[in-house]
Amino acid sequence: MAVDPSARLLLIVTGSTLRAEEVDRPLAYYLKQRIEQRLAGDDSTLGSFQVRVVADFRWIHDEPLQALPTISVGGPGVNALAHRWFEEELPFSFAVDEQYFIQMDPDLDEPRASIWGMDNATTQIAVSVFIERFLPRFLERCTSGAPNPADSDEVD
Repeated sequence: MAVDPSARLLLIVTGSTLRAEEVDRPLAYYLKQRIEQRLAGDDSTLGSFQVRVVADFRWIHDEPLQALPTISVGGPGVNALAHRWFEEELPFSFAVDEQYFIQMDPDLDEPRASIWGMDNATTQIAVSVFIERFLPRFLERCTSGAPNPADSDEVD
């Protein structure tokens, strides 16, 4: 499959702990699949995107990645990026009974979202809610920004 060199990147970040690798990384790949399906189904109105799943410490220590649209999957206890955004007080856009959460600036000034629950089952619910309620607007915001600068060969 040919890679479009003008395609922009959207990152999905998971934790590096064994627990996060076991349960959150497969969930991140599910989200990646759903995003790619949506992008393919929108007749290219959203432009070209490459969606990549990366580890939290890679995102934190690779400064150019921090400028890219990013979705964090997994809670602050297993994902260092979710912990950072929790501490930096990324606004809560959605919370249910203190069980699952979606943190995201309501105006999407920066295309960043943190999706997590108190356990894997509630994190799965949070991802489903994000896909249904927030993903279309998140992707629209991603396309309204300037092309992102990262070299796609470096993020695999």
